[in-house]
Amino acid sequence: MSGLAAWAAVTALADSHSIGQLSPKTWVVGATLASGAALLPDIDHPKSTVASTFGAISRGFSAALSGISGFLYRLTRTKHDTDRSGTHRGFTHTLVFAVLAGVITTAIVQSSASAAVGVVMFTFAGLAVRGIMHTWCPRQDAILIAVASLVLTLACWAWAGNQPTDAAAFGVAVMIGCLAHFLGDAITEQGCPMLWPIPLDGKTWYPVAPPKALRMRTGGKVEMVLVGPALTLVAVALGAVVLYRVGAAPWIATLGLPPEVLQWLPPRP
Repeated sequence: MSGLAAWAAVTALADSHSIGQLSPKTWVVGATLASGAALLPDIDHPKSTVASTFGAISRGFSAALSGISGFLYRLTRTKHDTDRSGTHRGFTHTLVFAVLAGVITTAIVQSSASAAVGVVMFTFAGLAVRGIMHTWCPRQDAILIAVASLVLTLACWAWAGNQPTDAAAFGVAVMIGCLAHFLGDAITEQGCPMLWPIPLDGKTWYPVAPPKALRMRTGGKVEMVLVGPALTLVAVALGAVVLYRVGAAPWIATLGLPPEVLQWLPPRP
């Protein structure tokens, strides 16, 4: 929800910029990528929810990234950094990783056009579905996740057809999703070392976080009762704004919204 809300907010508020002037297909695929990317940083933990998305394949990828993350932590930590393994909330929780993930996504899509878009959407849709269904299905139920991801991808293609896509926007969507994850982790008890390798307070893995009084426990009541529902409302409202603006949801005009609101949301010619 945080990735979707962030993508919807950026595209809704940037209507005069190219990122706010996307085709409906680009926006929907970007929304899927941002939603999945909001779980992607936790791929560095082999026992995380996201690591079980595609069974042995994603667990193997997770184990590799966990090892790389731990190596980089040991290599670059200072005497002021904590003496931990660094395999979780390490490299994949940094802005460097977010930019790298966005650049790789853009490069993949540019390399083979529509075929790559389908593969990328399928992959990130799987992450998003796993995030939503993590309490509903067994961790080993990778087949169900794969089927749901395939259905979402095919449904998007059937709806959007041959609409143009924007590879750079997909890279931006992945970066936005990762950033949403970082900000979410930053307001938890552990914080997030997103600014690595910039040294802060003598630490290259400085855990960015607000004062302790403003932090919350991961999976606690504040997240489940307040943050989650609020992000859902933001995602739905701002998503509707953008879809109406790009002409993908003209039915919004029939909802009886005040004229002042509809004037603020003119559909693209």
